[in-house]
Amino acid sequence: MPIPEDFPKGFKPTGRISLADGEHYHFRWGPGKLAEASKDEKCIGAFKARGEKIEPVGVSGTMVAVDWDSCVADGACIEACPVQVFQWYRTEKDIPAKKAVDVEFAGTGSSVKEERKDYTDKADPIREHDDCIWCMACVSVCPPQAIKVDQSNLEHHEKAAGTFKKMETGSVNPHAHH
Repeated sequence: MPIPEDFPKGFKPTGRISLADGEHYHFRWGPGKLAEASKDEKCIGAFKARGEKIEPVGVSGTMVAVDWDSCVADGACIEACPVQVFQWYRTEKDIPAKKAVDVEFAGTGSSVKEERKDYTDKADPIREHDDCIWCMACVSVCPPQAIKVDQSNLEHHEKAAGTFKKMETGSVNPHAHH
């Protein structure tokens, strides 16, 4: 099932994934629900080999949102992204997806399609704030349609972060988040 067109409506932040620069982070949104990854043979086998259970995780990122419950670790998004927004999160911190919140990442994980740890790994939009050029390449190549790119979702990120500000004119300040 593709990521909802109206994401993040109906979702709430369940934690943050922070970059070690001390400035940038993105939210993980829940609730999660079992989706493509729980039905994919490669994912099922990889989770079983690790002795981990496939459980609902949610969506990582806001403007570049990856539904980790749908992500089957295909890597097409990583390969297609011209500016390396994504990294395989487990290549930096080899922990279960459920525990990959409220942790700091250096952003040193692999951004090479074939370098996933295994099919439990997920593409994380670690550099959504810095590098995304809104080209939509990742969206167009994702087999389970687990990615939604929407620059206007910055407002949802800022509201969740408590940094949302309206400009004097009453319009939204697109540069309020630092």
